[in-house]
Amino acid sequence: MSDTQRALPVPRRLSYAVGHFLNDLCASMWFTYLLVFYHSVLGFQNTHAGVLLLVGQVADAVCTPLIGYESDRTPGCGSYGKRKTWHLVGTLSVLLSFAFVFNQCLGCDAFTPQWASLIYFIPFIIVFQFGWAATQISHLSLIPELVTCEHAKVELTAYRYAFTVIANITVYAVAYLLFHTQAGGDEDPLSDALGPEDISVFRNLAFIVLGIGTLFSLVFHLGTTERRPEAGGVERGRKRMEEEEEEEAGERRPLLPCPEASFPPLQWKCWLRQPSFYQVAMLYMSTRLIVNLSQTYISMYLINTLKLPKKFIATIPLVMYVSGFLSSFIMKPLSKLIGKCLTYFVGLLLILAFSYWVLLDERMGERVYGAAVLLGAGSATILVISLAMTAELIADQTQSGAFVYGAMSFTDKLANGVAVMMIQAMYPCHTVLCCSACVWFYHNIMVIVTGGVAIGAALALCSVLIWPIRIRARGVPVISEDVTRVN
Repeated sequence: MSDTQRALPVPRRLSYAVGHFLNDLCASMWFTYLLVFYHSVLGFQNTHAGVLLLVGQVADAVCTPLIGYESDRTPGCGSYGKRKTWHLVGTLSVLLSFAFVFNQCLGCDAFTPQWASLIYFIPFIIVFQFGWAATQISHLSLIPELVTCEHAKVELTAYRYAFTVIANITVYAVAYLLFHTQAGGDEDPLSDALGPEDISVFRNLAFIVLGIGTLFSLVFHLGTTERRPEAGGVERGRKRMEEEEEEEAGERRPLLPCPEASFPPLQWKCWLRQPSFYQVAMLYMSTRLIVNLSQTYISMYLINTLKLPKKFIATIPLVMYVSGFLSSFIMKPLSKLIGKCLTYFVGLLLILAFSYWVLLDERMGERVYGAAVLLGAGSATILVISLAMTAELIADQTQSGAFVYGAMSFTDKLANGVAVMMIQAMYPCHTVLCCSACVWFYHNIMVIVTGGVAIGAALALCSVLIWPIRIRARGVPVISEDVTRVN
């Protein structure tokens, strides 16, 4: 039995898990600090800052399915493997562009019009998002190729998310140290407000992020071996799954028997005719909306609504991701005990509890630490399970796995970009200074983004409970996995 059938050795699991570390570091800065940096530090109008985030999300949304399609059909560079080749291309693109995103426009001054600065930043954002998408899709597509066991996929996804949490913790810890170092012994209350003097903080943070991420990307490329495609790969993959089921018959329920007729590999057009494809896409999109939008607006909520010092935009996200990190360790045993759907529902309950707390406690002050624990644990839970459901949908159809991940990412990136632009357009103030109207604006946004979208995610989850995830060929179910049962 090949090593792809069994659980990967711990060193290989770790080397795979760190392959997305650079992306996670950059994504943490992108979602948490982009609006804060361009609006509160560089002084952009709220809608202009929203345009930059929208451009990035649209570029990511467009690039993701295209890269997924190309990643499935291209052989890769020599014997290096197609997934790792695209991963390397994406990593280099991120390294060449990200430092320019969180820095002052070169050659610009106080008299430079904002439209000129927008034109300057847009190309760097597009290159960064192309690289981010290439790295993300190639890394996710390796999961069903490295392991075929259902629980091994959940475990590998949990490892991956654990390092995502570590990356976020790293960003917020370094940001806190940079803010603390900048403040020194200055007790001036004005030093707690963000402004142009904080440009160096974000620039240095970006350089540190790139340095750390480069080291971990090197570990991934040296320690991860991509399985080369074999003749009759789909049929062999099915035989491997049958052997696994015999070996682990006491631990998990086997798949429904496949029909005797050979089942051709699913191409991208075939996926578009699968109802389960849209079920998982809706669940994944709702999950990402909760995670990304709450991460994007938590800093604005802390500064403008709760009127907390700027160091809180580092400490509160840090608390969120520490709680997420701790919850990631119980993800596999919990999903094995009660099933993935119920585990996802537990995560939604935590997020709804956070939303209710924010709604009732309008001036929570430092009690926001407790609310952040709920949001962090809930976000980690639903994100890991939604990724596991996506890997389950792909099953042994690894030859088109990158397209599936790309399509899922397309829905989430486009939805996030449109949602942010709509929120920015509704912002009541048109200057950097915050008025009483925008104080309540961010309070309402945190409630609606977390609670409202969580209800939508619950509806998507209900569709999975009623119509379990399964792949069909010409109306005949050939691969079925009831995610509502205990695995």
